[in-house]
Amino acid sequence: MPDSGDNVCCYVDHLGERCHEATSNPDFCYWHDPQCDKKNAFTVAKLEKYARDGGMLHGLQLKNANLENLNLVREDRNQGFDLTGANLNHANLKGAHLYNVVLIRANLVDADLSMADLHCTHLEESNLLGIKLNETKLEHIKTGKTILQEDQGKILAAQGEDKEAVKHFEQAEEIYRNLRKASEKQGLFSLSGPYLRKELTMRRFQLPLYSQQRFYSKVVDLFCGYGEDPFRVVAFSLLLILFCSFFYYIFGLRFAGEFQAFSMHNSSEQNITYFFESLYYSVVTFTTLGYGDFIPIGISRLVAAVEAFLGSFTIALFVVVFVKKMTR
Repeated sequence: MPDSGDNVCCYVDHLGERCHEATSNPDFCYWHDPQCDKKNAFTVAKLEKYARDGGMLHGLQLKNANLENLNLVREDRNQGFDLTGANLNHANLKGAHLYNVVLIRANLVDADLSMADLHCTHLEESNLLGIKLNETKLEHIKTGKTILQEDQGKILAAQGEDKEAVKHFEQAEEIYRNLRKASEKQGLFSLSGPYLRKELTMRRFQLPLYSQQRFYSKVVDLFCGYGEDPFRVVAFSLLLILFCSFFYYIFGLRFAGEFQAFSMHNSSEQNITYFFESLYYSVVTFTTLGYGDFIPIGISRLVAAVEAFLGSFTIALFVVVFVKKMTR
């Protein structure tokens, strides 16, 4: 790295590229200087010009900056301006146009994004704690599969730092709740649904590992994704039907007075026929149709009773979850 005497900014981004702007203090240019005040009304125009002139946008220091109505939309390209690693802590971004802008690993703590356009904006690995999203356009926003606090909480939990992990999970829950509420207000239920599920998952991670509440929460997630994934109910139903059919196949059923079960003494055709008949009986039992053509024997009776109970419950659960999704 060159010394401060060459009057060139010392900032080097994560790719090893250096800013070539002249310094405003001994080390950094105006845009990468964390101490430089950017609250004045001329900051927006200066930043827009700097971006369109090809300036280094990675790692911009815009803490407390007044960026109201900032326009960083690039109509000539599909990819927006790249502000990876920018510090926008407490920045005023009301009404900002940030369509398709890259804000990966940015610090947006307590940033005001009210009425801003975040359509297709990249916010992966960014710190979104406390952001204001009043009337913010969020369609196709990209926050990644996990957010920063969630990843940090999992790392701390794996290291045995449970108290610190819980703090991060609390922050993650708050962020997901904020995103979920903002999405719901705009009717973006396909977006708010996954955020709701994440919100409840973060709440579960705050509970003691072997507590009854955490176990119950995990079961609800596995069964139906906290009411957001009806296909999980279908998958569970198919697995239960198949699992129970193997029990009937091994322990036997009675049909027309004849005992039917898997046996090494049976021919391959007989065993295959018995399996599909066991599968048929499992479907009939799960759906509680009860045609009465097959009769369970021994342990198969207990399995049939459990399957019938779970089948009634699962069908009702599927209806509730499916209707909830469709009515949105």
